[in-house]
This record gives sequence, C-alpha cells and structure tokens, in this order.
Amino acid sequence: MEYVQLNNGIKMPMLGYGVYQVTKNECERCVTDALSVGYRLIDTAQSYFNEEEVGAAITKSGIPREEIFLTTKVWVEHYGYEECKKSVYTSLEKLKTDYLDLILLHQPFSDYYGAYHALEELYNEGVLRAIGVSNFYPDRLVDIASFANIVPMVNQVETHVLNQQKVAKEYMDKYGVQCEAWAPFGEGRGGLFENETLINIGKKYGKTSAQVMLRWNIQRGVVVLPKSTHRERMIQNIDVFDFTLSDEDMTAIAALDTATSSFFSHYDPAMVEWFVKMVKERKKNNRSEKETKNW
Repeated sequence: MEYVQLNNGIKMPMLGYGVYQVTKNECERCVTDALSVGYRLIDTAQSYFNEEEVGAAITKSGIPREEIFLTTKVWVEHYGYEECKKSVYTSLEKLKTDYLDLILLHQPFSDYYGAYHALEELYNEGVLRAIGVSNFYPDRLVDIASFANIVPMVNQVETHVLNQQKVAKEYMDKYGVQCEAWAPFGEGRGGLFENETLINIGKKYGKTSAQVMLRWNIQRGVVVLPKSTHRERMIQNIDVFDFTLSDEDMTAIAALDTATSSFFSHYDPAMVEWFVKMVKERKKNNRSEKETKNW
C-alpha cells in the first residue's frame, strides 16, 4: 500500500474500499472481505444508510482500530452547526468507534459553513483526525479554504479517465487539499472498461483496464475508492502497486479526458433543485417514522 500525507500531517492510504450503493444486507460481508484482503481505508456516508454494517464488520475483524482509516460524510439534512455536531455523534455510535479518521461534508449546499465550523470544533477536540469536503467545485473549495478556520484536508470528487478534474486538482494542490476520487471507474460509463487505449496499456504490464485506471489516478497523487461486491475483484483492484505507468502511458490516458461529468453537474440549477427535493422528502419520511414509533 502507498500512502499520502495530508496537510495536517496524518497518513492516508492511496486506495480504499467505498461502500456507496452496497446494500445493508451485503455491506458487512463486503467490508469484511475488503479488510481480509488488505484494504485499510473504508469510506461510507450517512446517506448510504450502511454505517452500522461498516461498524460491525470493523469490530468483528479483529484488526486494531488504529490500523483502519475510517471515513464517513455528513448529509445535507444535517447541515448547520448544532445538527451537524449531533449527527457526527450518531455516526460514531453507528460505526462503533469513538473517533473518525476523516469526515467530509457530502455536498456543497445549504448551511455548509455552519456544519464545517462544527467539524472544526470536533477536530480541535480530537474526535476527528481530519476534516474535509466532497463535491466542492473549485469556486466553493477556494471559498471555504480561504475563509474557514481550518483548510480542508480532503475534497472527494468524481474523478476518472473521462472526467479528470484537471482544473479542480490544480486548485486543490494550490491550497494543499488532497484530491480523492469517487467513481474512479466512472461506473464503466462511456465504455471505459472496453477502452482500447486502456486495454493496450494494460497488456504491457499484465493488468486489466480497471487496474490501469486506478494506477493512473494514484500516480497523479489522487486517492481512489474502487467498489466491488465480489472478493475476486477486490483483490484485483488492490493489486496495483507492483507496476508503474510510463510517461507515454500517462500522456495517452490524459488525452481521453472529456472534462465532463458522467453523472451530473453541481452547477446545474435543475440538479440543485433535485437535491433540495430529495432532502425535503427524507426529512418528511424521517418525521413520519418517528411519529409512527411514538404512536
């Protein structure tokens, strides 16, 4: 495993296991498998609804807690100082731990400043070893890096061969913020796994197109979070530290960039409205569940 040192001095693995869209039924087994084959960075979120399963897998693994780099993310519904702080303690309880290695604000909407100030306070108290943001485009990142009390340590954004985030990474590097990739395979959209350039490069090293994609990001200094529910693929995804792509390979892959999201743009007003609608619906559903329980 290779590591990167964050701007506060702590070490973070360059490759981890992400549990986005891993169901509650499968999550504990998947995290158990990931830990057993060597993953030591586990990435979850409040909005994934599987923190309890992640916590159970880590607890049962027998691996010392200090050897695991555990990340979760605060959902927009819990933004604002008081609500964010309360939600962090709820996450700690679900994850069965008394500290987090990294916590991120999941989206750049609503009162993210109030939420970030809560994270700053918990960081200063030692509850959080590192704090950061997710999906913050360059303008929002420069804003919070400039006016918050603590510069974010990490910004987790969609980063893959077809959306290389070149400009965003330039600003992250400028402000000392570590770039972390969600969807490092772009979920295979745009035919990435079948891309001839990636396949041909992989043949030179005896590697798959997926392994080439991961290695390319790692060599750019980007932390990657591949996800698979299959143990064999987990093993394959972590097997990327025994080869180095040449400058020629890196240039060929750089040429594949479309600078376009394979999913959605946070700049799109319609997408922001979609997030607002989802947050309101979740709040409504949560209230209904509480009222039903009380009844």
